[in-house]
Amino acid sequence: MFFDSHAHYDDERFKDDRFETIMKAYESGVTYILNASSNIASSVDTVSLTREFDFVYGAVGVHPHCADEINDDTYKTLKELTKEDKIVAIGEIGLDYYYEYSPKDVQKFHFAKQIALAKELNLPIIVHDRDAHKDTMDIIKSENAKDTGGVFHCYSGSVEMLKEVLDNNFYISVGGALTFKNAKKLVEVVEYVPLDRLLIETDCPYLTPEPHRGKRNDSSYVRYVAEKISDIRGIETEKVAEITMDNAKRLFGIK
Repeated sequence: MFFDSHAHYDDERFKDDRFETIMKAYESGVTYILNASSNIASSVDTVSLTREFDFVYGAVGVHPHCADEINDDTYKTLKELTKEDKIVAIGEIGLDYYYEYSPKDVQKFHFAKQIALAKELNLPIIVHDRDAHKDTMDIIKSENAKDTGGVFHCYSGSVEMLKEVLDNNFYISVGGALTFKNAKKLVEVVEYVPLDRLLIETDCPYLTPEPHRGKRNDSSYVRYVAEKISDIRGIETEKVAEITMDNAKRLFGIK
């Protein structure tokens, strides 16, 4: 049984077969899914998914790509949405300097502000960090995000950065990129990370693992991530599934 700790089933790519795809994943052994949001519309859709499926939980928040869409009403709406029982985190939030769809200063301002919201609500955060490692860690530290903790999803940093991540009360999550041929740095991270601070994810519909790379991703493919961790750490896939399930439940407060 697997916990896909980061999915995007509100994405347009699932519009024609969303229900069937989610149920297929469940029937394949994915007994928990965390749907992460990217903006207010996505957050509202995430709430709807948590109501529709017993095994789907959610995070609400605004992705750095959409940071320049945020206004005062955004924070009021996010706060209201967190009253839903199965909304268990703020995310995904953070910094993305690869695309820089929103100006860096706007991204940084709202990353810090959404951390403050998470602290107010005592919820963990789901961090998006792409080509912005230093600024991401600086804000994590300056905003005392360790008070709520959270997870760096699709972790792309080094082993050295991982030490800072762990020291600041965060988990890391790895997805399909771990199965890619050029994943040397990420393999080193998985070799190093304490197993009690590791989650698995798909980030579907993105980052489809081998051997299905190039197709639309879905939660049923999270097994390939667990199998790769099993190979790297020399433990059974079922044990990887059990450990990462327990970690995700602990982080997100799911009993």
